[in-house]
Order: sequence, then structure tokens, then C-alpha cells
Amino acid sequence: MKKEFVMRGQTETTAGQNTEVLNFSGYKPGYAYRLIEFQLYPNTNIGVADYEYCASITAGKTSIVPAYPNFNDDALVATALCADNPSTSSPIGFTSVINDTFLITQNLILTVHDSGGSALACNWQCRFVSVKMTGPEEAATNFKQFAISD
Repeated sequence: MKKEFVMRGQTETTAGQNTEVLNFSGYKPGYAYRLIEFQLYPNTNIGVADYEYCASITAGKTSIVPAYPNFNDDALVATALCADNPSTSSPIGFTSVINDTFLITQNLILTVHDSGGSALACNWQCRFVSVKMTGPEEAATNFKQFAISD
């Protein structure tokens, strides 16, 4: 049976964009982790305030700007968008795209961006599952992540 766990938090967007490190320093030899869910939720008065958050998760050395994700970038693990404009007939919208084939063995960078410029905090949650690897799989996964982050 696969073990699932959750990382969650709240990131301030006072500068319009801020980052968090998703720490995998407790990495166990022979295991990797797979991201299976990535969600954003506003920290505002829902139904009254406009908000437009986007976020990205990367395995690279630097963060990827969530407002302009490039799906050709091998370091991009996931991206998400959460938006609402109560003054129009637009409903609350949420979408995420996850590369759930990416095996994680190193720290990730989560970057949150408030496109509305209102500097509201953004809540986020990531669900991971552990994956048992063989020796050759572990070597290939570690090399791939090293090559991406180097």
C-alpha cells in the first residue's frame, strides 16, 4: 500500500510573488515521491473580493514564474490557477496541471503569484504518495533531478 502525505501552508504575496521550499530532506534511499494533487484556496472574503492566484512547483534551481509557465521546461512539476470576480457572472474557477510521472527526490520550490496585485495571502495544499524504486530507477531519478537543478 502506498503512503500518502500532505504539505500545506499559506504564502504571503506582498511583493506580488513569493516562494516556499517544499523540503524533502528526509528522503529515504530507495523511495521517491509523486505529486498527485495541487490545490489553491484564497485567504479573503469569498464572494466579495476579487482574486486571481497562480502558483508553480519546480524542481529546478530557481522558481518558475507561475503567470507564465512553460510546459517545455522539464523542471516544471505543477501549475495551478484560482480566480474569482464576484462583480461579473464569472464563477469561481480552479484548475491545476500536474506532471504526476515526475519522481521527486530533492527539495521543490513553490511560487505563488497574486495577479490582481492585492497582496492577499494564498493557501495551498499538495498531496504526495511515496513510490518504491529499484536501484537503477533510483540512479536514473537522482541523475534526472541533478541535471535539472544543475
